Amino acid sequence: MIVTRDRQEAIEAQTLAPYALKSGESKGRVHPEDEQDYRTAFQRDRDRVLHTTAFRRLEYKTQVFINFEGDYYRTRLTHTLEVAQIGRSLARALGANEDLVEAICLSHDLGHPPFGHSGESVLNKLMDGHGGFDHNKQSLRIVSKLESRYPNWPGLNLTYEVREGIVKHETEYDLSDSTAAGFDPETRGSLEAQIANVADELAYNAHDLDDGLRASLIAPEQLADIALWQMLCDSIGWNGHGFTEQIRHRLIRRMLGIEIDDVIQATGAVLARYDLPGAEALQRLPRNVVTHSESLAELNQQLKTFLYTKLYRHHRVVRMAVKAERVVGQLFDTYLKEPEQLPPTVITAANGRGLHRAICDYIAGMTDRFALEEWQRLYDPFTLP
Repeated sequence: MIVTRDRQEAIEAQTLAPYALKSGESKGRVHPEDEQDYRTAFQRDRDRVLHTTAFRRLEYKTQVFINFEGDYYRTRLTHTLEVAQIGRSLARALGANEDLVEAICLSHDLGHPPFGHSGESVLNKLMDGHGGFDHNKQSLRIVSKLESRYPNWPGLNLTYEVREGIVKHETEYDLSDSTAAGFDPETRGSLEAQIANVADELAYNAHDLDDGLRASLIAPEQLADIALWQMLCDSIGWNGHGFTEQIRHRLIRRMLGIEIDDVIQATGAVLARYDLPGAEALQRLPRNVVTHSESLAELNQQLKTFLYTKLYRHHRVVRMAVKAERVVGQLFDTYLKEPEQLPPTVITAANGRGLHRAICDYIAGMTDRFALEEWQRLYDPFTLP
């Protein structure tokens, strides 16, 4: 049996929640093009993102630990894949469009510069007066302008719904920019965009805890007063003695299970209070519908506070962050003072975007490794240029 796009669209219409976004009802692309016979518009968007240079570069971009600190720690790429997996699980249970959720999840961090939030912070300061820098906006610029893969238009020409999901991505650490041209600032993110938001937070809380424990920056006994940790230990019957790799895996796996179940139940309860005829009605609600229960939200906040003070502000992480800021800052200043050191493609881009933005785009596209190698080429007299 061959399942055509028309058949897939019909299945979506029959099986998804009335307030889910259907690929057959997409608002379309900026540049009109014929859709394919065997992939929906959102599936095609997902595949376009997967094949971008920006997506491949995520493999060598920082999540918490710099790439060269170890092969076992999450990178921006593995984080993105975990977000997509969690997002699909939530979407399937909530009657949302899995393909759209996956496309948004895979796109949400494309704009991250090297060295994670440290790199983003210094780029934003350096771009003060020149539009600033925000990785959400950069993700949209990448899929709309910077990736060059088609002869008739810039970017990937993604559907409105995927681009809106990127624009309206928000977590405790990421603020949405719903004022971006072409997107209604009066509406919230779609159900699928909200799922991507929660999947992002779920993923980094779990894997940052996992990586912190594995790196021994966090010791299990430090978590004794964290209620969620105690809940996890009780759920697998671990008494706190003999912490092994397998126990760590079991605890993190149990954490994800509890978190995902809670989001499904809490979101289902919110949705049951409304009679939502379609996606637009959901986006015009006064609050997001994809949420945790109040009790687990409180436990998560306690864990987040712990991770901030004990992991993200750990002296080893802070030292690397300061080094990263220095590397990014010096690269930017050097290019700005001597643009002739930039590749010809960047000089050409500067003619249209301005030198500051062209430099910012160039640095934001670097991996951790390339940025460090470039710094050596510019500052180490024993390294060939």
